[in-house]
Amino acid sequence: MSRKPHPRFDAALVRQALVDALKKLHPRHQLRNPVMFTVYVGSALTTLLFLQALSGAGEAPAGFILAVTLWLWFTVLFANFAEAMAEGRGKAQAESLRRTRTHARARRLQAPQRGAPQEAVPSDRLRSGDVVLVEAGEIIPGDGEVIEGIASVNESAITGESAPVVRESGGDRSAVTGGTTVLSDWLVVRITANPGESFLDRMIGLVEGAKRQKTPNEIALAILLASLTLIFLLVTATLLPYSRYAVEASGSGQVVPLTVLIALFVCLAPTTIGGLLSAIGIAGMDRMIQANVIATSGRAVEAAGDVDVLLLDKTGTITLGNRQATEFVPAPGVGTERLADAAQLASLADETPEGRSIVVLAKERYGLRGREIHELDAHFVPFTAQTSMSGVDLPGRQIRKGSVEAIERWLRAQGRGLAPLVRDAADAISRQGATPLIVAERGADGGEVLGVVRLKDIVKGGIRERFAELRRMGIRTVMITGDNALTAAAIAAEAGVDDFLAEARPEDKLALIRQLQQEGRLVAMTGDGTNDAPALAQADVAVAMNSGTQAAKEAGNMVDLDSNPTKLIEIVEIGKQLLMTRGALTTFSLANDVAKYFAIIPAAFAATYPALDALNVMALASPRSALMSAVIFNALVIVALIPLALRGVSYKPTGASQMLRTNLLIYGLGGLAVPFVGIKAIDLVLTGLGLV
Repeated sequence: MSRKPHPRFDAALVRQALVDALKKLHPRHQLRNPVMFTVYVGSALTTLLFLQALSGAGEAPAGFILAVTLWLWFTVLFANFAEAMAEGRGKAQAESLRRTRTHARARRLQAPQRGAPQEAVPSDRLRSGDVVLVEAGEIIPGDGEVIEGIASVNESAITGESAPVVRESGGDRSAVTGGTTVLSDWLVVRITANPGESFLDRMIGLVEGAKRQKTPNEIALAILLASLTLIFLLVTATLLPYSRYAVEASGSGQVVPLTVLIALFVCLAPTTIGGLLSAIGIAGMDRMIQANVIATSGRAVEAAGDVDVLLLDKTGTITLGNRQATEFVPAPGVGTERLADAAQLASLADETPEGRSIVVLAKERYGLRGREIHELDAHFVPFTAQTSMSGVDLPGRQIRKGSVEAIERWLRAQGRGLAPLVRDAADAISRQGATPLIVAERGADGGEVLGVVRLKDIVKGGIRERFAELRRMGIRTVMITGDNALTAAAIAAEAGVDDFLAEARPEDKLALIRQLQQEGRLVAMTGDGTNDAPALAQADVAVAMNSGTQAAKEAGNMVDLDSNPTKLIEIVEIGKQLLMTRGALTTFSLANDVAKYFAIIPAAFAATYPALDALNVMALASPRSALMSAVIFNALVIVALIPLALRGVSYKPTGASQMLRTNLLIYGLGGLAVPFVGIKAIDLVLTGLGLV
């Protein structure tokens, strides 16, 4: 579920942004943006020149200098307004989060167990390491890990999703967030965050933009823009002595006024992208928030746009995640009922969807009812990642169910092997995209394979088309699964992924990421468990599920509040949209500057070099009209592009070369053409109104 975005130009946001734009006129803030700081200084200089002109010693008419001064200040204010609008949307999101924060009484336990002595303390006095008890109807007082109990929790205050979720100890759904409510049962929670360091506190700080740091690409672009600005500054500064020399040498003409040179510099400097650069970055973070994803930095959002390999878990991401038993395939000489009975016995204590579906299938197909576990004198063997099997020990017999390889190892330990016909049946199931689960039994006379249970997981609708889009963008998709290679290959072919890693262990995921990074690729992945933490820490873009463990959330650089593994695809699209927006507006800005040369250069030096009037290809009315038109256009184009900076350019899955051609065609040629039209239109208006 995504958060409802605030209206882009809500009246309250606009009013606050106007106030903030004035506050940002402080020199300390302007220094953060070298391009706009030079405009700021130029505005101050023309203000002084205007005051000088009022005393009668001006280099140009006071009215002309005042008009230039006002529009230069508007240029600075419009850039401040763009940044304030982007920040205002984040502050509005943060304010709604603050309203969800609730300070409650907490029951702190003196020992990490439910029956331990307890004391009531305010939630803001809890420290990392404290253990609290939370029962039905109570608010979880702080971020933490469930160490005992299982309960239904309402996390709508954080995620916006009204459906409750289950949180329990000892698994990948053990993390809880302060401010959420326990709906049933009880939890013993170990607090993991000190006051002011909670997930909600960090979330508020990030969405406000208070902790937003410039990304490497943004810093590189800022350096480029600052270098271009310095070059234009040096060029403009040298024009004044050249102008004086030309007038003295020719004995005619007029020295170019300092006001005109300042206006020339502002128009030629990359002020458009310089004024919008910060707003683009903040708006990218805001779009991520709207998708219910918290990025720990703008660097992570930007890296998402550069990703070229996606590692995706099969279960829950590519498939629906709940494999269901659909068929019992007995081994030669074994009755189907016997196989169903053994499979059901081995699954009675199995609370996974697969285990429950085996019990249900045996009950529905063969009338096998569930049995009382304590009457069986049974010892159940839980599933582990190391053994890849589970089962039950009964008096005189042992039953195991698991992967083909796991059961084969178990049989080999008893001096037995897997019958070729059973292996063939398992391979056939795997080739069909299902998962074979082998059921074997060991009695007094040794081990015996009873047959295969077919588990079927459904590939999500539309996922193949999404992967095709990613492929067009030049992104390679890799499916990660614990299934055997045959099953993985069948599902990979059905889903349309580019590659897969079968029988994946945590160390295999880490090794794959390192290998891809050594090849120069940027890798993104999702995870929710402690065993995912090493791979998340290694990945360039690591999205941890909010429902996952604290270790996973600390290892990742993004947290998905919805705990939806497919969100990774949307995150990549948002990152690419950020980069596309920045690239498009940079292209437009630089092309704008080229076009403005033809307007302002002839106007600035026509009095000194009359021959330059031949370059007046726009047929502008007069030098002053041309200069004013260029200055006004330079300010208004920032205003016109604010919606695009906040919204982002339209995202379409495409390759890098196609994207470059599109940018050059639309924003490059558009950036060249728009100034000719805009400046000429403003010139006509100024002339028609008799203002110049």
